[in-house]
Amino acid sequence: MPKQRDRVQMTPAEVGEMLAGCRKVQLATISPDGYPHLVTMYYTLRDGKIAFWTYRTSQKALNLSRDPRISCLVETGEAYFDLRGVLVQGVVQTITDPAEVYEIGLAIGDVVGGGRAGSGSALPEGAINEYVANAARKRHAYLVEPRRVISWDHTKLAAPPGT
Repeated sequence: MPKQRDRVQMTPAEVGEMLAGCRKVQLATISPDGYPHLVTMYYTLRDGKIAFWTYRTSQKALNLSRDPRISCLVETGEAYFDLRGVLVQGVVQTITDPAEVYEIGLAIGDVVGGGRAGSGSALPEGAINEYVANAARKRHAYLVEPRRVISWDHTKLAAPPGT
């Protein structure tokens, strides 16, 4: 009989689908005093990797400039047999190029639901683009390079083992 841990682990395709289907990630960076600094952020995927942006002077940005290690948790479900999650442990690549920061900002704007100019958004034409252009000047973007991925899908426990 397989171990329960083996039964709930997601396949790489399932991990990719879950990351693509969610909007928010819990990010843990390491504070100067060694404690985890935990925040929830909107994210997008770039080449299948978690990408986010933040103000250059934010605590998480300062933490990542000192120590690029990060843990990212995406989780869904309320009841035990509905819980699904992906934990990505890795290091960040800091993106400072203004054009790349802007593109990641636009992608996050799409995730949040504002949409880009001309995408049928209820916002005035170009509103998201203008906001992102202004915000991008004060931000860095980050791309998470995974070192370890841990996943679970408790919906698999409802099925008999081996099915």
